[in-house]
Amino acid sequence: MAVTDRSHGIPSVIIMKKQFESVSRLWRADEQPILEQIRLDSASFSPSEAQIARAVRADPRAVMMYSVTELAQLSNTSVGSVVRFCQRFGLHGFQEFKLLLSRETAVPQSQDVELSDDPLTATVLRTLRESSAALEATAAHLDPAAIAAIVDALMNARRVRFAAVGTSAPLALDAAYRFTTLGLDAAFTPDFIAQEVIARGLDNRDVCFVISHTGSTTSTLDVARAAAQSQAVVVGITSFLSSPLTEIADALLVAGSSETRYRVEAMTSRIVHLSLIDAIYSVLAMRLDGAAEARAASEALVNSHRI
Repeated sequence: MAVTDRSHGIPSVIIMKKQFESVSRLWRADEQPILEQIRLDSASFSPSEAQIARAVRADPRAVMMYSVTELAQLSNTSVGSVVRFCQRFGLHGFQEFKLLLSRETAVPQSQDVELSDDPLTATVLRTLRESSAALEATAAHLDPAAIAAIVDALMNARRVRFAAVGTSAPLALDAAYRFTTLGLDAAFTPDFIAQEVIARGLDNRDVCFVISHTGSTTSTLDVARAAAQSQAVVVGITSFLSSPLTEIADALLVAGSSETRYRVEAMTSRIVHLSLIDAIYSVLAMRLDGAAEARAASEALVNSHRI
């Protein structure tokens, strides 16, 4: 759904949750996978919902064998909490929830069997499979309207300034460099205080590009709010649909992954976000006037430094 916001005329892509309908989600084909929806909504869960979600995501195949009472006991919640958790996603109850899980967790036997008994090899293979699955899920559920809105904003921008901290900062640095090779005035400053100062100097001719895994990092949100107050167009990439960043951004790509116990930070989500930046770069390279010439000049410069 697109709306126009803050007088700069750039379409704002707002991802609206579907209202609960009398027809169960189980029989509708236009919904995201339930495990992906749980991940997207996790930032807005109540404590009891978060406990249920953790139990489900820890072992969804085991959950298919539980009764509603068993899941309530496992998650230290109540039967009523489990039922309400299922209804949150447009289902009539726990039985329908288990049917959806069975659809999503069914995999070919050849993929279900570990290729190695060696823990090191098994961990490497599992990690690569998770990254591959996250990219496939992103491709399957990508919002073309959000991509188009972000590309249009970048093409019309006088300046593009990035906001990111922590593990998202290297992505912002890479994106700023690559956008510059296409002829855009793009830049990233690592210091988050400097980012906010820069954001306050933007106006409706500029774009603030925010990258945040959680969408709730306070320093990054401060930069985004400062840019919005300056009438700049705020676009971004995050992993969670329910986050403060979704309330600020004019156009937002929501994609990531379910991180596992093997991860310290949002490593797989970072791969997904980098791929989305690649996609935006590729579209810009095709559509932006003068991009081909600017890229050729950049490549010539880079090649001059190679032996």
